[in-house]
Amino acid sequence: MNAIVVMTTVGDAEAAEKLASALVEERLAGCVQILSPMTSVYRWKGEIQKETEHLLLIKTTADKWEDLSRFLQTDHPYEIPELVALDAVKIAPEYKKWLSEQVAA
Repeated sequence: MNAIVVMTTVGDAEAAEKLASALVEERLAGCVQILSPMTSVYRWKGEIQKETEHLLLIKTTADKWEDLSRFLQTDHPYEIPELVALDAVKIAPEYKKWLSEQVAA
């Protein structure tokens, strides 16, 4: 089992909590952390944007990537959501076992 951490952002706390709860309920994630508001600066449709966003850190397994990605493409409030996965290279064995159990069908 390869663990991954997936990052996505949303514009408000309510949307963040809704997505986080759905991901855990659907067993697409073992845990989702919602970070405090932050400022994001990016180019969108030719214009520089500066927005307040919440970052979601989604802990899951690599075999859930496709389902999680499809879910976020459908249920995310953004037209093009940030969807970046990082391999968890080092992970405590106990946490790895717990995570695997949480996303099991």
